[in-house]
Amino acid sequence: MKYLRIIYYFLLDTVQTFLIAAAIFLFIYVTLFRPFEVKGESMYPNFWNQEYVLTNLIGFENFGFYHASFGKLQRGDVIVFNAPPEPDKDYIKRVIGLPGDTIMLKNGDVYVNGKLLDEKKYIASDIKTYGEAFLLDNQAITVPSNEYFVLGDNRMASSDSREWGFVKMSEVIGKSSFVYWPINRMRFINNPYRGN
Repeated sequence: MKYLRIIYYFLLDTVQTFLIAAAIFLFIYVTLFRPFEVKGESMYPNFWNQEYVLTNLIGFENFGFYHASFGKLQRGDVIVFNAPPEPDKDYIKRVIGLPGDTIMLKNGDVYVNGKLLDEKKYIASDIKTYGEAFLLDNQAITVPSNEYFVLGDNRMASSDSREWGFVKMSEVIGKSSFVYWPINRMRFINNPYRGN
């Protein structure tokens, strides 16, 4: 009888521990961070196909406190969002244009508010950015309120705002913060413009 009681309490403790761990995991998954698999080469060489990133959900519209300073997107942030051309898919891209910014592509370069955007911290200097169906070369567009202009780092292999337009704030899932797989490429995701 004594052994049965020990086994019973051991099993009860184990189940309680499992339930608490599951509840903590579910809370984190639903409200704080979500894993996302990079698919394709659109963000190469900064993000590789089949890398896994943690996406920070805190501060985004889904949870009602987007306008808190920690949730506000900045130029250079890498975000995951519902793809405008395929809403059932998630895309990962870099924020280039913020609400109110004027964007122009000229001679293969990106101009924001009339100034050449310095992108050398995340793409090679010989990479060129040319217009597509939504934004043609030498055409200026203004980013609407509550929307963003995004580009993939691999400009020749990226379906992005040049092709299908702006990303609405309501489509943003979160800001990517950490690459956790594979382990040998584990790293924090830094904004190249933060602190400038």
